[in-house]
Amino acid sequence: MVVDLEDAVPADRKADAREAVDDVAAAGAAADGPQVWVRVNDPDGPWGAADLDAVTGSGIAGIRLPRSADPDTVRRVAEHTGLPLQLVIETAAGLTRAVELAAAHPLVAGIGLGEADLSADLRLVSDAGLDWARGWVVVAARAAGLPSPVQSVWTDVADLDGLRASCERGLATGFVGRSVVHPRQLPVVHDVYTPTPAQVRHATAVVRTADEAMARGEVAVLDEDGRFVDPAVVERARVVLELAVPTGGDR
Repeated sequence: MVVDLEDAVPADRKADAREAVDDVAAAGAAADGPQVWVRVNDPDGPWGAADLDAVTGSGIAGIRLPRSADPDTVRRVAEHTGLPLQLVIETAAGLTRAVELAAAHPLVAGIGLGEADLSADLRLVSDAGLDWARGWVVVAARAAGLPSPVQSVWTDVADLDGLRASCERGLATGFVGRSVVHPRQLPVVHDVYTPTPAQVRHATAVVRTADEAMARGEVAVLDEDGRFVDPAVVERARVVLELAVPTGGDR
């Protein structure tokens, strides 16, 4: 769960929102609930320093850092707070430095896009204009050894068909999940991003075949269905198994 101190909070309520962070973090921990992250304001803006002071030592799991564009700022925030950072790229300047940002500090836990702001900065007139940026942030994350990124939020809450189509494009291009802004979006995101039972069975068979081959001193074999299995195929199968959760039956 991400508590937002940035765009969702009017300027005259920033202090009120900031003061609630400790209570939200404590409530989440007491109820054995989800991890609580906080999206702070721009560290170099008028509210950033106070936000960082408020979250340091608060017990939250980490920080979502908006408008990430400068590796030095990332390092400063990491050293100041000691908290894991999810970097959000929202400008052309940040996009050009995505690889540097992803590797800026050991506390960087992930990197992704803030697509609404990025679209505005790039002056895009179509969602398709973001396709290359999405591919680039996937590359930056993996090059730095970070988890594959999650997609930015889908802001048209009523358009679940559009959300599904967008998630399917994201899955095909290397994303592993999605941030949401409303509970009604969760079933669609889960349905697209959770491997199906058939995919899990196939991945399990691939890993089993690879393990049996390794025991024989082999690294590349044909499985029982005649499909080629090598280390790259096995790695992809292991990713599927990592993402899998019980589904209660075939889909």
